[in-house]
Amino acid sequence: MSFESINPTTEEHLASFEALDEAEVERRLDRARSAYLTYRETSFPERAAWLRRVAGLLEDEKTEHAELMTAEMGKLRDAAEAEAEKCAWVCRYYADEAADFLASEEYETTARRSVVCYEPLGAVLTIMPWNFPFWQAIRCAAPALMAGNVILLKHAPNVPQCALAIESLFARAGFPDGAFQNLFVEVEDVPRVLDDPIVQAASLTGSVRAGSSLASEAGARIKRTVLELGGSDPLIVMPSADLERAVRTAIESRMLNNGQSCISAKRILVATEVAEEFEGRFVEGMEGLEVGDPMEAGTDVGPLAKVSILETLEEQVRQSVEAGARVLTGGRRLAGRGYFYQPTVLSDIPDRCPAYSEELFGPVASVFRFDSLDEAIELANATPYGLGASVWTTEGEEADRCTRELLAGQVFVNALVASVPQLPFGGVKQSGYGRELGPHGIREFVNVKTVWIGS
Repeated sequence: MSFESINPTTEEHLASFEALDEAEVERRLDRARSAYLTYRETSFPERAAWLRRVAGLLEDEKTEHAELMTAEMGKLRDAAEAEAEKCAWVCRYYADEAADFLASEEYETTARRSVVCYEPLGAVLTIMPWNFPFWQAIRCAAPALMAGNVILLKHAPNVPQCALAIESLFARAGFPDGAFQNLFVEVEDVPRVLDDPIVQAASLTGSVRAGSSLASEAGARIKRTVLELGGSDPLIVMPSADLERAVRTAIESRMLNNGQSCISAKRILVATEVAEEFEGRFVEGMEGLEVGDPMEAGTDVGPLAKVSILETLEEQVRQSVEAGARVLTGGRRLAGRGYFYQPTVLSDIPDRCPAYSEELFGPVASVFRFDSLDEAIELANATPYGLGASVWTTEGEEADRCTRELLAGQVFVNALVASVPQLPFGGVKQSGYGRELGPHGIREFVNVKTVWIGS
């Protein structure tokens, strides 16, 4: 197998890289082992200095990194620059906060002294997706590195140049040789990597199927995992909502990353009382979006990242329409070169069709109506996923109920669901387990060691 870089806008082949052979994988594992033995002894100030240099490189080279992201997976260029800047933000956040998050804690017991300390584990295998090719990899690596672990990155096969660019960032920033390594390995090679004693944990962002496979392989080896497996996030619009803001945010959320974001609002749940007005504004806004070259400043929606994603989305919409869903706008792929799909709105969606329960990864929104808050919460939770949720209301009691009763890893009230360095990020149900970011994220891959000192 080779790792292919194909421009989804032009379908041009950009580059390809062969998978590492067994001997090279072993060499890289040996390098990780050697690096860990010395890197774990480095101080927080040393690690922070290197991570701040990564942040500086990301900012200084954001144009080059953005162009690479756009070329490999079709992200809007402005969004790609913002992604590079966000990566710099998370690096500086953990450079500033890690020492406090992992400071030893003293407790009162019958011992003369009782201490809980946080120590690194070894190498963390990070299996990352293509949709946020820099952010996903770096938001996982920054806290793990600050904790004293080393990183082995298995990136998505369609963004190999992004993977190499990220590896170069950490090397040029001064991290010790072997502290951050890219692995061009196939899926079937993952168990062999997990077999190595230096690999003590793994983190994956991807599909439920991929997460289940990794959890099974890691569990058989008694190695911990963090899984973020996508979502079918609801956005609930109550009668009291500011409709203009709700519509604007719903469009922004659903079209985020050309509709390819785990935490975008995929199911729009609208109170019947305001549904007609909301739908009219929502459809009008979707129809006004400019679909085209993501390198161009005026483009609102670029291509899907891979032809397989386009074909899957096309089939999901087809099946939903055949089951009775109504197309309010869009509903088909665009002719010509590139993996483009029209911004689409579906309504009157019956259960047991893809638009009702599956994650639609692309610029397709599913709109539902409800008559009460009870019905809205029931509908919002009627999915195997539980990543994020957004609620639009000016009634405090409604907001309180939603934050308590929605089954999700994060609930945002009158705001776009987003991930930020300061707050834990992750899901429940089939959206996965464990947390990234915030103080919780850095403690996922450490040994929480109890020290008891008697008389």
